[in-house]
Amino acid sequence: MIRYALGCDHGHGFEAWFSSSSDYDDQAERGLVECPICGSTGVTKQVMAPAVAGTKRSAPALDAAAKMQTMMMEAVREVRAHVEQNFDYVGDAFAREARDIHEGRSEKREIYGEATVAEVKKLRDDGVPCAPLPALPPDKSRVN
Repeated sequence: MIRYALGCDHGHGFEAWFSSSSDYDDQAERGLVECPICGSTGVTKQVMAPAVAGTKRSAPALDAAAKMQTMMMEAVREVRAHVEQNFDYVGDAFAREARDIHEGRSEKREIYGEATVAEVKKLRDDGVPCAPLPALPPDKSRVN
């Protein structure tokens, strides 16, 4: 596995893991690598210092990293639960319904659902606000 620091053409920075350098190149060429913040597929590698594994790891640093990961996973669960409890689920009609709400053809309300990468890109290009909903982290009780 290899971790890349990436950036999109809108200035957002993020990291992603790939099985190999060629795996990143293949996915990027096919437009499958997208910014998790804005959905842009104009993604490039950023300058990144290589991670060098040492022989000793400090327990406090590992504890802090584990606590941060736990906190982030809980935040993802809370965001997703809030959306599912308070927004209307519109399934695969998301792109159409978001556009109708934006253009005043449908009642203004918060919605969530599914859309293809192309549909999301078209919505963004047309100024229709939308954002990806974070996927739920794996349930630790069901992971190997």
